[in-house]
Amino acid sequence: MNEAAQLAYAHCDALLRRDDPDRWLASLFLPTALRPHVHALYAFGLEIARVRRLVSEPMLGEIRFQWWREVLAGERESEAEANPVAFALLDTLMRHDLPRAPLAALIDARLFDLYDAPMPSIAMLEAYAEATSARLFQCTGRILDPNAGPEFARAARHAGIAYALTGLMRALPWHAATGQVYLPAEVLERHGAVVVAVQSGIASPALRAALAELRALARGHLAKFAAISEAKGGGAAAALLPVSLCEAYLRQMDRRSYDPFETMIQLPQWRRQWRLWRAARAIG
Repeated sequence: MNEAAQLAYAHCDALLRRDDPDRWLASLFLPTALRPHVHALYAFGLEIARVRRLVSEPMLGEIRFQWWREVLAGERESEAEANPVAFALLDTLMRHDLPRAPLAALIDARLFDLYDAPMPSIAMLEAYAEATSARLFQCTGRILDPNAGPEFARAARHAGIAYALTGLMRALPWHAATGQVYLPAEVLERHGAVVVAVQSGIASPALRAALAELRALARGHLAKFAAISEAKGGGAAAALLPVSLCEAYLRQMDRRSYDPFETMIQLPQWRRQWRLWRAARAIG
């Protein structure tokens, strides 16, 4: 690996460690030689996820997304070489012969982030979670094991949806403060919660009931993932280690004292490392 590649991958490592510490900690249990490529994949996910915060209006975000689509299509070679995340991502895609369509689909799903309309339904939330989270798990699995098959893809789908749902509920205070509502409108309506109240940071009993339903949905996907993973082997399994943190976060939200806008849902680093270590040992 030449110096330019080393610098690009080091940038991805630092970005992941700063902005996505759970996935970064989980990556420590992956083979050392493959870790930089996993970091590049997740750094790309972070770059796309933060576009809304970097632009003043949706159209500027769409322009940034189009640039990334063109990078994936190989149309921005010189510009990609100057961007460390793009450089490392393209190098990773080439070295591991990864498909680019799932990453283009991730960009398309993130268009939702640029606007303030609430997520309409559970089905659309699951589709969003699959595109933005599960696909990254599936690509990571292919880095770890090029022969990972459809059984792993099914496990990664449920794992990714559960991981995304948990993360979106943890991030509710920050999303609401910027006008974003990822909670499905159909769930809010079913419990009598109002979108404007969510955007205003009002923790009503109706909102708590809606969040309880979403926690049950996340746990349903965790159960389906566990049922598949019991019969799943291969080196790709380690790609799903971050999911071992979900239940601990969900239990914190189960507490009667939980305030969706005030309670920080987090674990000390030693507990995260311990849970990840246990999960890593369980898959051998």
